Amino acid sequence: MRAFVFTDKALGRQAGRFVWLSINTEKRENAAVLAKFPVQAWPSFYVIEPTSERVVLRYVGGATVPQLQRILDDGRRAAGDARRSPGPGEALAKADRLFAEGKNAEAADAYRAALSGLKPSSPPYARAVDSLLFALTADRQSEACAAAARDAFPHLRDTPSAANVAGSGLECAVSLTKSAPQREALVRVLTADAREVLGGRRAGLAVDDVSSLYQSLAGAREDAGDESGKKEALEEWAAYLEGEAAKAGTAEGRAAFDAHRITAYLELGQPERGISMLEASERDFPDDYNPPARLALAYRAMKKYDEALAASDLALRRAYGPRKLVILQARARIYVDKGDPAAARKTLEEALTWAEALPKEQVSERQIAALKKQLATIQ
Repeated sequence: MRAFVFTDKALGRQAGRFVWLSINTEKRENAAVLAKFPVQAWPSFYVIEPTSERVVLRYVGGATVPQLQRILDDGRRAAGDARRSPGPGEALAKADRLFAEGKNAEAADAYRAALSGLKPSSPPYARAVDSLLFALTADRQSEACAAAARDAFPHLRDTPSAANVAGSGLECAVSLTKSAPQREALVRVLTADAREVLGGRRAGLAVDDVSSLYQSLAGAREDAGDESGKKEALEEWAAYLEGEAAKAGTAEGRAAFDAHRITAYLELGQPERGISMLEASERDFPDDYNPPARLALAYRAMKKYDEALAASDLALRRAYGPRKLVILQARARIYVDKGDPAAARKTLEEALTWAEALPKEQVSERQIAALKKQLATIQ
């Protein structure tokens, strides 16, 4: 979004309506912001009422320029409503408040209540559905998430939310246990929805949403044991991202696709396709830890362990905060593959020491437990 959305001149009308702030949640000095406004997923956008410093609207995920315009308009309206008595839109405002506070289970119930009173053609409908699906996913209500996506998609198939609704619903459906009575039907319907989106016009859809939808479809094909279908989806995904990157007019725009592209190449078992791309990003962004960290993943998959460790060294010199944990975990896997368990254990012990030194807002007990579990598996 930084490369393609926030640079759009159409957002100029919003400039004076907000005080804009971007927070890097990995920097130690921003831990206090995380304590006040916890982040459950990235990217997350918050509209904050300045007097009370209360979040009145939260939106999770990428957005197109028109979607962001509506989000900002809704946020400004919510900030004004926060100072007034409840009005006709109170049901949606209540859901937005609960969602902003991270109370996903309560927010899901409130969004369902709000949606029952909204026409699918009304401007807030799509945003409410997007937020409902995230809240249900975060609360691990997979069947309810898949069913909500199934029911909403016919109303949103021609909107910018189509890809997100189909993808979120399909992932929820696939995550159900094999014995769940509705699983097969939900997967079938939502797979068809995903194919409809990917096979149609993509103008107006966020590239991130389309990319994630390809990944969801590939995962569903793998779950079904359809290896040829999975490979077809992955190849289409990689080709789509390569086409979008080729159209980017700046190095930042091209590099915005690096994470998704290397994921697609790794899934295809073709990590070598990402080397030149990542080397270009490393040259263009010499202070960024992401290109060498991704190169380390690619070289590990290619069994070029010395090159992987060299790239990991560079990433670690540039990394800070919780991101360093991810790089150290990946480095330990390189050592395991190389046949050096002692170095892998030492790396994970270093990661645990680093994790325990981070502000509590920047590392979760789940992350520390994952490090300890990984350490325990190395003999």
